[in-house]
Amino acid sequence: MFRQAKWSEPLIYRYDSKGKIGISLPEIEDEIKRRVGDLEKIIPKNMLRNELKLPQVSEPEVVRHFIRLSQMNFSVDTNIYPLGSCTMKYNPKISEKICASDKISMIHPYQDIGDVQGILEILYMLGKWICEITGMDYISLQPAAGAHGELTGVLIIRAYHIDRKDFDRNEILIPDSAHGTNPASAAMAGFKIVRIPTNSNGNIDIEALKMAVSRRTAGIMLTNPNTLGLFEKDILDIAEIVHEAGGLLYYDGANLNGIMGWVRPGDMGFDIVHINFHKTFAAPHGGGGPGAGGIAVKSFLRDFLPKPIVNKRKNGKYYLDYSIPKSIGKVRIFYGNIIPLVKAFIYILMMGGIGLKRACEIAVLNTNYFISKIREIGGYSIPYGERYRKHEVVISTKPMLRKTGISAEDVAKALLNKGLHAPTIYFPTIVDEALMIEFTETESKREIDKYIDALKNIYMLALKDPDRIRSFPKNTSIGRLDLRMANHPKTITLTYRMALEKGFL
Repeated sequence: MFRQAKWSEPLIYRYDSKGKIGISLPEIEDEIKRRVGDLEKIIPKNMLRNELKLPQVSEPEVVRHFIRLSQMNFSVDTNIYPLGSCTMKYNPKISEKICASDKISMIHPYQDIGDVQGILEILYMLGKWICEITGMDYISLQPAAGAHGELTGVLIIRAYHIDRKDFDRNEILIPDSAHGTNPASAAMAGFKIVRIPTNSNGNIDIEALKMAVSRRTAGIMLTNPNTLGLFEKDILDIAEIVHEAGGLLYYDGANLNGIMGWVRPGDMGFDIVHINFHKTFAAPHGGGGPGAGGIAVKSFLRDFLPKPIVNKRKNGKYYLDYSIPKSIGKVRIFYGNIIPLVKAFIYILMMGGIGLKRACEIAVLNTNYFISKIREIGGYSIPYGERYRKHEVVISTKPMLRKTGISAEDVAKALLNKGLHAPTIYFPTIVDEALMIEFTETESKREIDKYIDALKNIYMLALKDPDRIRSFPKNTSIGRLDLRMANHPKTITLTYRMALEKGFL
């Protein structure tokens, strides 16, 4: 079992000793004086300092400091990372190598279009592939992340209704199982949020939806499969209800990994789809790198996309198309986060259509294998019936809480103690004591069994010694935190000196 050792070495400022240096540089004061004169006459006196309060350390100490920091970082390269709805799949290293090439990393958005035909071709082809995968017609790659894509999508919904002089449409319908960013994005776009409840089967309550739609309905935001990992089997009826009311359907692409290659949002009736390239198409995200949240639309919404979009002329040349007359405008400087888009392009190119479909199959198989084993452990339950899930599942530790007093948070801390990354906890809020778990296609049966054994061992320990679990984690660089103080003003530290002054380090 992988265990993360305590990091007992001092931080870099504790190495600080006057006179230590990591590299010798030539004296430049005389050269500065020769070129610009006396610095005291150029720089205001109140901005001059006698000394810089910077750590004075040797090169080996700096290297050791940053290497130890890297060892503290938990990543999908070191262990299983079952963070529900975040699809932390392995990132192929060939993508990293290609993107490190000067041909990718050194190009600049201000270069002449004729000099960047290669990258424009990549973006153009990527857009075409995504439209095919999702059943959409046009795409913008500008949004910088998933939630940014959400905001872009609802801004398009708003612009569409305003263009039609339909000014009363100020409500967005959102299921109570939706991702937390959905209502935030809709509110940022100026909409009121109408909550649609989940029925006993874990899907949208159709009768409640019928009651909620009105002439004020601008659209609905949902994902399929939903956050519980269940496929919205009534999606065609949902689309008909919303469309008949005059609203649009927005698809949150966070769960695309659960249907990729098997069914397309566009065929379900969705009008707008955002894509988490960093999740579904294997580019690092979270602490591993920037995201990309492209937004794809049906043809009738093309003129509202952020501009420019990448297009192709009849002569085969690629260009940035600004002819989008009703565009909501730019949502990000330049053309989006190019590097994760290139990584997504490489991933799709390597996988092909058959490979993407197979990836979805294995992700669903992994999750349902996990479910079959969890049902055998008494401390956990799986809400909303016996149905199979897609790529993720939400389990509850409520039975364990009732029997032993051990909560979902305690279970998460105990997993950390075993060197395993905890799942998303307490979400979605419609499940008490929720653990939201996703095993991607890149995880083996052995890794999943390791996680199952850990959950089983935690439950057995909870029956015998619950107080011991409440003391976890002990095998991490930082022990159990007092979450009540997490956002207290006195504990917020913006610099390492503040932390040192407050005695936290």
